Amino acid sequence: MFDYGSGVDVRHSLLTPHSSLIKMNTYHLTNTQQDIEKAAAILRDGGLVAMPTETVYGLAADALNGEAVRRIFEAKGRPMDNPLIVHVADFSDIERLQLVAEIPKKAIKLAEAFWPGPLTIIMKKGSVIPDEVSAGLDTVAIRIPSHPDAHRLMEVSGLALAAPSANTSGKPSPTTAQHVIDDIDGKIEAVLDGGACSVGVESTVITLVADTPRILRPGIITREEIEAVIGPVDVDKAVLNQLESNEKASSPGMKYKHYAPKARVVLLRGEDEKYISFINRKYARDNSIAAMCYDEDKPQINAPCITIGSMDDEKAQAQALFDALRAVDEIGGVKTVYAHCPAVTGVGMALYNRLIRAAAFEIIDLPTKRIIGLTGQTGAGKSEVARLLKESGLPVVSADEAARKAVEGSEVKAMLCATFGDVLKEDGSLDRRLLAQLAFSSPGRTSVLNAITHPAIARIMFDEAEQLDGDTVVFDASQLFESGEDAFCDRIIGILADPELRLDRITRRDGITCEEAQRRMSAQYHEEFFITFCDDILYNNGSAEELYTSVKELYERLVSG
Repeated sequence: MFDYGSGVDVRHSLLTPHSSLIKMNTYHLTNTQQDIEKAAAILRDGGLVAMPTETVYGLAADALNGEAVRRIFEAKGRPMDNPLIVHVADFSDIERLQLVAEIPKKAIKLAEAFWPGPLTIIMKKGSVIPDEVSAGLDTVAIRIPSHPDAHRLMEVSGLALAAPSANTSGKPSPTTAQHVIDDIDGKIEAVLDGGACSVGVESTVITLVADTPRILRPGIITREEIEAVIGPVDVDKAVLNQLESNEKASSPGMKYKHYAPKARVVLLRGEDEKYISFINRKYARDNSIAAMCYDEDKPQINAPCITIGSMDDEKAQAQALFDALRAVDEIGGVKTVYAHCPAVTGVGMALYNRLIRAAAFEIIDLPTKRIIGLTGQTGAGKSEVARLLKESGLPVVSADEAARKAVEGSEVKAMLCATFGDVLKEDGSLDRRLLAQLAFSSPGRTSVLNAITHPAIARIMFDEAEQLDGDTVVFDASQLFESGEDAFCDRIIGILADPELRLDRITRRDGITCEEAQRRMSAQYHEEFFITFCDDILYNNGSAEELYTSVKELYERLVSG
């Protein structure tokens, strides 16, 4: 039991991580001297205090008290194989407390250049560092924060403080005291309110325990700035890529999904115009999406926007990032947020590093080509329009051809058999007619077929499009909207025809009954849908000559932009 003079008892439980915590009263402290002293007393007594730093709020405990450090993992729900950073008030504390086995010369140079500040240096640990801090590694991460309240707290307490971000593990890091309260109020002894953090993303982490110094986590201090002080620096592969499941994290934030709101986050990588077009196409049919974008994007986007600053101000973007990720869940009904992918140079590397983890490494590469979507109702004559456009000079990628390649893939065939039964011929190839009968028998079954096949078909189509000459490619796809490929299109053409004419064409073309043809027709969108979501509508109810004239006129509009 703790009692620090307010008449409120504060209880905590030294339980193993992932066990249930006893609810406690959490002090909400300000940065007065009296409150700083109260927070210091809590830390000396083995308690937890959320403290402000210039980067994010940290959840602090006495770094040399393994039992107190275990409570950090417990309060955050953080896996214990994720090492912590040790914060000190002064460079002399590293040697005084024997935190490291030795201080490399490059550490001294970096300290002179960047401390106090948002840089963490990994060195060989001293024997006093508990395994709870280092996650069993033989190294320890050290930094000197520049925030005056953190500095005062460490001076008054006389402690080195282990302090990861003061949030529930996996959520966006906190940049205000209120964020901490929202996440872990009642799980720790105190929150020290020092205002909003000025940097907004965690410190740059560099290890000096390597032949060449290596950045393990990018931050506001960039690779280029570090190299200007100590020479060549590598960037760990886990900074921009997912760590393998069997690899041990050597720095905080390397291994697990981090910084994520409740909504799904997806990164869109590509040109600004492509990003804006994708968002607007998506939002036209799905109001559960939002955009995380730059100030310059917002006026052109129809969907709800969370902005992170100007394209040209990476430091402002860094400061706004975690606030923006938290704001996603404050927009009612948002299930997916599409983030405008930053560059991976300078401070942009830090932004990218956080966003790919918030997105659980889900990144969509937007096409570099101008994509013209060609779709329509079955039997309307879409394939003939595709042929005429190709003859006119526009390269065409066929979804039907891509589908034939996709469904012969072993993984897709296995999924189709698991869902629809044995739909293979004796030679192991797909029985397309049988599959069509089963899959088009109801809208629900059609949706299941689409979910299995469309991702594979889309991959093939985009790969083929990138290999074609020219900057414009036509996607001939009857399931353009069902597959979600409409969002990638710069323009969409819909081919329609009267129902009676379509029925006649389908039965003669495919040799099926009117009943089968009607089932296929009913499984597609109605005419009003295509009129609403296509940019151009072409009716194919007349002669071949009339169709040819219409397509030539359409071609002229397309090539003229």
